[in-house]
Amino acid sequence: MPASESELFERLGRLGIETQTKRHAPMFTVEDAKALRGDMPGGHCKSLFLKDKKGALWLAVMLEDKQLDLKALQAKLGSARLSFARPELMRDVLGVEPGSVTPFAVINPSAEAVRVVLDSAMLAHDPLNYHPLGNQATTAIAPDDLLTYLQDCGHQPMIIAL
Repeated sequence: MPASESELFERLGRLGIETQTKRHAPMFTVEDAKALRGDMPGGHCKSLFLKDKKGALWLAVMLEDKQLDLKALQAKLGSARLSFARPELMRDVLGVEPGSVTPFAVINPSAEAVRVVLDSAMLAHDPLNYHPLGNQATTAIAPDDLLTYLQDCGHQPMIIAL
């Protein structure tokens, strides 16, 4: 079973990480997020679950307005050809539904092999905003706390300019 939102918040609490969460109608796109989030401060982010031609899995996390060039990212990562992972794989590995992809999903043991890539420009914003494993809420977290959380989940993120 994938981790629940309450399990995520329990883990963050054990790490001494403070967050703020705002409930809202489900968001499926960046446009939905802009319309529904209200006046939440900080960097609003999106996460893309990618798979390369050799089967490696990647989670690229960036500010919501960033346009990602998959060919350029492939070159930076030294990966095989990248494409968006299928929803079924997203559910199996990250334990989340489309529209809910988030760096918090690495809490799931099934995400162990996922390589996390963070955009360096995103980390200049404080707080950062992500879905807490579902798209009916947004959780704000400090950039350093995000890094602490990812490392606690066994992920040493790659930080690059996307």
